[in-house]
Amino acid sequence: MALWLQGEIPTLDDCIRWWSEQIEILNQQKEDLGFLRGIVTAFKEQIHTDILVSPGGHGLPIPAHKSVLATRSEIFKNMLECDECKAAPNNQTITIPDLNHEELSSLLEFLYSGTLPEETIAKDVYALSRAADKYAIPHLLRHCERYLLSSLDTSNALQTLEIADVCSSHNLKETTLVFLVKNIEHVVSSPRFEAFVHRNPHLTVQLVSRAFANGSK
Repeated sequence: MALWLQGEIPTLDDCIRWWSEQIEILNQQKEDLGFLRGIVTAFKEQIHTDILVSPGGHGLPIPAHKSVLATRSEIFKNMLECDECKAAPNNQTITIPDLNHEELSSLLEFLYSGTLPEETIAKDVYALSRAADKYAIPHLLRHCERYLLSSLDTSNALQTLEIADVCSSHNLKETTLVFLVKNIEHVVSSPRFEAFVHRNPHLTVQLVSRAFANGSK
């Protein structure tokens, strides 16, 4: 309350007024969320969709709305504004070859709702991180980064380092490198490390250099 910040003791009327204001703000937020859910309903119930988004591997396409794709991703916007796309009829198809049907469904759900259940993020986080980086969806990339940071352990740290490097996520990469250096003996003895070395020689050099520097202190 403003009065508390000024060092004054609020009266009962002040408290009631403040509480009423908070209730009004909360109700407004609920109303706003309810209004925004309409666009999610339009996706889930395929209301007036005007484009089909197809996954890689000849999976079934998913109906969507051009306007949502264009406003959520500058890359999608550019794809849809090409002359060929403008001349195409409604329900044209664009293909996202990097994702399977399940991953594409998760991506589209996020574009419409701005969030995903944690179990969905956990299942598709690596594919979604790559898609967020490739198609310029920073809000999704931040969601993925937060999950990867919160779930970082020795079983997934090498893969997380790969993703951080691909997506140019400095904070995630730095945090993961520090974690790997602290657990270097466990990491290098794991069966995943040999495959990691072959795929990522540049990251291996960075990791080993960090580990040696840390050991010499």
